[in-house]
Amino acid sequence: MNRRVLMLLLSGAASVPRVPCAQQKTMPVIGFLLGGKPGPEDALVVAAFVQGLSETGYVEGRNIAIDYRWAEDRYDRLPSLVADLVGRKVDMIVAGNFPAALAAKGATSTIPIIFEVSVDPVERGLVASFSRPSGKSHGHDQHQH
Repeated sequence: MNRRVLMLLLSGAASVPRVPCAQQKTMPVIGFLLGGKPGPEDALVVAAFVQGLSETGYVEGRNIAIDYRWAEDRYDRLPSLVADLVGRKVDMIVAGNFPAALAAKGATSTIPIIFEVSVDPVERGLVASFSRPSGKSHGHDQHQH
């Protein structure tokens, strides 16, 4: 994972809203949507994300929960996986690749979506522009910087 991707994920994680005590949820929940299978490559992405969260004061299981969903290389499963996350009312969705980002965008316009893609997100319809992304989506294109 390159440094810019990690910084993007960390900046999105830092914006996770704190949940007031009066609500049912005891801690914010991040939905982590990945298109692949749990394996060494995605394990590195997840480990870097969890480490980045801890560096900003969020520790999985203590003051933040992460709800993982894996499509296991069956991208046709992404819409139902993200629908499940939306139904669970996660506070943020982290999409691990372009198909996951598209599925998340198609499922919600109110839950913030953090994604990393190697394609132009404006050209592909993920965001309206870099300066003013539509909805609550925040993106990063590795080729633009």
